[in-house]
Amino acid sequence: MKKIREIMRPGFLFTVQRSAKVTEAVRVMATNNVGIVMVLDGDKLAGVFSERDVVRRVVVAGLVPAETSVESVMTRDIVVADADEDYQSAMRKMDQANIRHLPVVSEGRLLSMISIRDLMRVDIQHKGEEIRYLHEYLYQVPPDITRTRG
Repeated sequence: MKKIREIMRPGFLFTVQRSAKVTEAVRVMATNNVGIVMVLDGDKLAGVFSERDVVRRVVVAGLVPAETSVESVMTRDIVVADADEDYQSAMRKMDQANIRHLPVVSEGRLLSMISIRDLMRVDIQHKGEEIRYLHEYLYQVPPDITRTRG
């Protein structure tokens, strides 16, 4: 079973410091065509800030993006995946937490970010291979068997 380390894109990190304004975080997301940025306190992961946070915590609350710090509206309860964790475990974490992105860490170091889409691609490939194997197992006639008519 594939590990997160095999799936992740090393260095696929889009970050802002916790003191950054919402407009800066949104600019980073838009420039890199991603829906989430990791929020750092120095070099430590402090939270994440997503498009969902923009809508629910900034726009709906009537806050001014250029005046609002990311720290005040970020998601603080972070669910992470260990790089050596299997992909299905990460999928379960995402499902249980109702999230679409997962920071990847190893020994406390932030390595990358994976999305549910990344994991679904691997899962679909894995299921396809399993179906092919089962199909061959069920329907393949061993080559050494000869059929004779009686």
